[in-house]
This record gives sequence, structure tokens and C-alpha cells, in this order.
Amino acid sequence: MTKDTRTRRDPEGVRRDILRIATEMFARHGLAGSRIDEIAAQTRTSKRMIYYYFTDKVGLYVACLEAAYARLRDNETRLDLADLPPLAALARLIGFTFDHHRANPDFIRLVMVENTHDARHLRASQAIASMNRPAIDTLCAIIARGEAAGVMRAGLDPVALHWQISSMCLFNVANRPTFSTIYGADLFTEAGQARLRQMVIDTVLCHVREGSTGQGGPL
Repeated sequence: MTKDTRTRRDPEGVRRDILRIATEMFARHGLAGSRIDEIAAQTRTSKRMIYYYFTDKVGLYVACLEAAYARLRDNETRLDLADLPPLAALARLIGFTFDHHRANPDFIRLVMVENTHDARHLRASQAIASMNRPAIDTLCAIIARGEAAGVMRAGLDPVALHWQISSMCLFNVANRPTFSTIYGADLFTEAGQARLRQMVIDTVLCHVREGSTGQGGPL
């Protein structure tokens, strides 16, 4: 059975396989350094069928970005945050973000690659902006509930809060090689990661709590 025959029999499975292998390649070698023929050699399909699905290498790269963000946001929707008190909901969201990024270093590398391209492929995507909007909507809802309950200070910016959470969780993965080389690998053991995870949660909760100045801790 040829690769193209398998593609016709299970097109969605093959498409997922292409995206998985391509994500690994783009994360490791960047857009310029990745080759369609190398991706095809590691998948259940052919170079011709990759072009059929994704048009060209840039189309495949954008599809990988879209799929990576879609998985992240889809998993966020499964957290059932509306059933938790606002501070507990925020803590769960932060912990999820830390765990997701740690478990998916290729996602972080893909984001880093796209930053080297000044996000022009993200801007060209018709899907990424809309699929990421729920992340801000989720924080808006948590903030509104937190203010109403008197446990979060007024005036919190959901986009800035998303930036704060993302930056710490991303740094943990993106800068691990250089940070651990300079300062040692203790923070990247299981115990060290557990401490960092809790520190990120505590830092953000301290920032949002009623009575905080938002500028370095509680009053």
C-alpha cells in the first residue's frame, strides 16, 4: 500500500501526522531550515499530498501555528473555571498554563520562531486571532467575579494579566538551556519546577488581590 493510498483511507489521521512531524521540524530548525521532503519522509504521506493539503511550506507552517494554539485554547475550555471561586479559578488557570508550556516545549519554540519573523504569519492567519480571544474573555469573567466578590482589586487589565501569566510560564521553557547553564539545573528538577509553579501562582494572586497596589505586592 502506497503512502497516498493510506492518505485517501484516513485523511484526517494523516493530516494530524503531518502537523505533528512538521511542528517538531519547525520548532527544531525554524521555517527556513525545515524541508518538505524531510517532513514527508517521516510521515504516512508524500510530498505531493502535503502540498495538496497545505499548498506550500508557509501554509504548512501557519497550519502548525493554528493547530498548536487551538490545542492550548481547547484544553483551557475544559478547566471548568466558572464553577470555582475567582481566586481558585485564576490559580487553576495559571497552573494549567505552567504545566502546558512545560509539557509542550515545541509550542514554545514555535512561538519563538514566529517572533523572529515579527509575527507576520500570525497576522496572515484568519483563525489565530479569533481562537485566542477566549483566553482574554476567560480572564475578563474571572476578574468581574473577583471584583464583585471583593477579592480582586478594581481596574485589572485582562490583557496585561494574560501577559504576566504567559511571560513567566514561557520563560521557564524558553530560557531553560541558558538559565540552567549559568545558574545550575536545580530549578528544573521535579521539586524545583513544583516550587516555581507555586511561585508563579502566588505572584499573580498577590498582584490581583484586593488591597494590592499592583506595583510590587500588598499594601
